This record gives sequence, structure tokens and C-alpha cells, in this order.
Amino acid sequence: MSDETLASEAPQNQPAVAPSVRKTMQANRSKDTKPEMIVRASLRERGLTGYRLQWKRAAGRPDVAFPGRRVAIFVNGCFWHRCPYCHLSSPKTNADFWQAKFNRNRERDRSNTATLLSQGWKVIVVWECRLKKKRRQRTMSQVACEVRYGSPSKAGRLVVVGNGRSCRERAIRHIRAASRRHRGGRGRRGGTSHG
Repeated sequence: MSDETLASEAPQNQPAVAPSVRKTMQANRSKDTKPEMIVRASLRERGLTGYRLQWKRAAGRPDVAFPGRRVAIFVNGCFWHRCPYCHLSSPKTNADFWQAKFNRNRERDRSNTATLLSQGWKVIVVWECRLKKKRRQRTMSQVACEVRYGSPSKAGRLVVVGNGRSCRERAIRHIRAASRRHRGGRGRRGGTSHG
């Protein structure tokens, strides 16, 4: 055999990860994950039904989409999407491969979010760590509030849930505006009195 034949028979692409790691990675689900199930169950408990799962007609196939409200919810895993709250370390083995993979994931997230925002969707990002038991109630209250009261605009809006910001003020404004519409625009000032 010549040297050229040996060189051509050698594997050109070495596997990026060990076979055991590959098997573990393949076992990770892309949909119906535990965090997604928590979000969906919580939305149902709060009476927010009528959503679509991994809706193909929205950019990035959001984990939960409310097409009528133009709300897309992405439930991001902390490891794969590099959570800003957890500050997870990167794998030491094959560091270049992992860094490139994480960068592709983040770039895809940015691209999908930008597309949805340009189409007037509200994009809600829920991080896996914000669904732990001690934070779950607060996180899901914020998600429900954003779905219920936050109306989409032509420009769209990005909401990262769990950053401490509340939509309570927006909910109060929404309720007051609905009350004014119900009364026909008459508030304490102006309007006619019936007597």
C-alpha cells in the first residue's frame, strides 16, 4: 500500500466528543422537556389555553406560541443556551467544539428573536433555572401577566422573565383602560351625570 492510500483511509473528521458523551447528548430532548411541561401546566392552571406547541409558522418554532396574541415563549435550558444567571462553566474537553456550538445556539436564538420582533411578536424567554421550586411561582406569575396584559405592538417586544421586573404596573394600566372603555370613556372628570 502506498502512503496516499493509507492517508485516504484514515478518518478525516475525528468525533467531536467521546461515544459516551454523544449517547448522553442524543438522549437530551428537544421538545416536551421538564421545564416546558412546567410552563405549560402553569399556563393551563392560570386559564391560559389555546396555545400551540413548537408552532412551525413562527420563526424558531417557539416552545409555546399564542398566535392570536402574537406571543412566543421560549423555555431555554441553562447549559445549551448559556444562561446569564447561572454562569455555568464550559466543558474542558474539546473546548473549541463546545464554544462554537454555544455560539451557534446563541446566534440562532438572537436571529429567531429578531425575526419575531420584526413581525410584531412579543418574545418571552424563560430560563430553566427560574423554574426551580423557590422561583417558579414568581416566574410563572410574570409569564402569565405578560401573556394576558402585554399587548403586542408593531415593533414587537422582548421580555426576559426572572430578571426581577414585574408587569404589575402594566396590568393595572390595562385594567384601568378596560374600565374606562366599559364606562364609555367617562371617568371622574367630565362626562354627563344622570340625575
